[in-house]
Amino acid sequence: MPHDTPLIATIVAGLGLAFVFGALANRFRIPPLVGYLVAGVLVGPNTPGFVADASLANELAEIGVILLMFGVGLHFSLKDLLSVRAIAVPGAIVQIGFATLLGVGLAWLLGWSLGAGLVFGLALSVASTVVLLRALQERRLIETERGRIAVGWLIVEDLAMVLALVLLPALAGVLGGQPQVDDHASLLSLPASYGIWGVVGVTLAKVAAFVVVMLVVGRRVIPWILHYVAHTGSRELFRLAVLAIALGVAFGAAKLFGVSLALGAFFAGMIMSESELSHRAAEESLPLRDAFSVLFFVSVGMLFDPFSLISNGLPILATLAIIIIAKSIAAFVIVIAFRYPIATALMISASLAQIGEFSFILAELGVGLKLLPEQGRDLILAGAILSILLNPLMFLVVDWMKPWLEKRAGKAAPAEEQRPIGPATEPGQVASVSAAPEKEDGPPPKTTLAGHSILIGYGRVGSLVGAALKEAALPFLVIEDADKTLAKLRDDGVETIAGNAANADVFAAANPEGATRLILAIPNAFEAGQIVLRARTANPAINVIARAHSDAEVEHLKGLGADIVIMGEREIARGIVEVVTGKTTDPAAPGMEIDPQPA
Repeated sequence: MPHDTPLIATIVAGLGLAFVFGALANRFRIPPLVGYLVAGVLVGPNTPGFVADASLANELAEIGVILLMFGVGLHFSLKDLLSVRAIAVPGAIVQIGFATLLGVGLAWLLGWSLGAGLVFGLALSVASTVVLLRALQERRLIETERGRIAVGWLIVEDLAMVLALVLLPALAGVLGGQPQVDDHASLLSLPASYGIWGVVGVTLAKVAAFVVVMLVVGRRVIPWILHYVAHTGSRELFRLAVLAIALGVAFGAAKLFGVSLALGAFFAGMIMSESELSHRAAEESLPLRDAFSVLFFVSVGMLFDPFSLISNGLPILATLAIIIIAKSIAAFVIVIAFRYPIATALMISASLAQIGEFSFILAELGVGLKLLPEQGRDLILAGAILSILLNPLMFLVVDWMKPWLEKRAGKAAPAEEQRPIGPATEPGQVASVSAAPEKEDGPPPKTTLAGHSILIGYGRVGSLVGAALKEAALPFLVIEDADKTLAKLRDDGVETIAGNAANADVFAAANPEGATRLILAIPNAFEAGQIVLRARTANPAINVIARAHSDAEVEHLKGLGADIVIMGEREIARGIVEVVTGKTTDPAAPGMEIDPQPA
């Protein structure tokens, strides 16, 4: 067996150090991705000690981008994408143009050519897929209107970068560079000799062909494959089918149509979301998605030379200002111009205030075409690293700025936005949370309910519990973060609080001090444990009921203060035993003995 195993060494060193520094970052209340980037710097070629294989790390990171975009596609329907086209398309185009002009200006000050400035500006204009999606997922914003706008904006930027990657080789000679022959072009590509407009036409035709194939063929084939594999009863085959579809469609899209791997995976997930098995597909791909996205951050860290902060100090600061300040201001003004709430504009500004994987690809292409000097690539890498490191702080800054800006705007909610939204959840009371989008952007108002139940999550389990509480005329409210579910609850007259219950402000709005019961219908035991601790701190007498999937989760939640923890498998077994024996069993018993029936 060979002892020279760079792939294994890269994975072990990357994940191992990422865990160590990610845990340290989390200990000091810093986002773990900062630790992942530090791990990449330590195993990179610019620091002493072990040096991982950069090319292998980049390929592993690309798999992470594919799986992450696939997961987003599973939760992002075509209808959602089209619903934000009115702002995502013009917004992304205007921001790309603004950032590119600023990049050209900085390149001119540095003495570079126009072609170098265009490549440099384009690289600064596109946000990182992984960073943006990770930020939205951590804040549970993917399924909100703000999340859909941000993701739609990102998709438009990615499409623009795909077009740029195709056009740059054809335009290199005109812009002062050196045309490059691409040995890895897609099967449907045409040579650059067909002219600029020929290349543009072919590119648009390939993208359109891919979309048509996915919507016509993929919409029939992908769900059929999933259902066929699910009926085999093999979880291993189902997981393999999900991964094969995600990676296969992404790779096929790149090879056949010239579409980026990330966009191909996104469309595969979006088509798969129409299947009834989409939730299960998301669960099966989650572990690999998390592992490979960590490797992405490690691979980015490997490209960074810490000493460049000294040699290129002022140009790096100027680059960072374009990425963080100029792009954010442009996005904020655009969103406000479309009459969206201030909080929505701030969130999108913070989400897009960084650059990532497409920037690296453009930089490498620019250097290869002799358009961009190596100093430009170094500035792009430094700007990407620093903007990713500072991106979590951007969200803290916008959270601090939001009340001040709203106060300066002097726009109180119109009277009609404060009206009750439906029938009472308790005799004599009305639901107090408005359905207006502005209300979900700020800290939620505290409920007026007392002696009520707090229901966390309104999925398959929570909806059944909520229906029973409503039928019994018991006062309750629901904490949920999915827009569609919130809208339905509000239409039904159920009081809701939008957000993640693990957030202190969101949970405090449910008045846990005055509640009698907390019902945790969410399947995540770790998140549920945080909520139990908050509830016990606020109200030691509150009755806490939770759900679990294993004995270990039951012990975990009871150890944190839950009064009753119901395990789904145990309840199924209890129901079967009652049917078989005709006797009622104890649901809390670890085992259920079956007395022999008389003959």
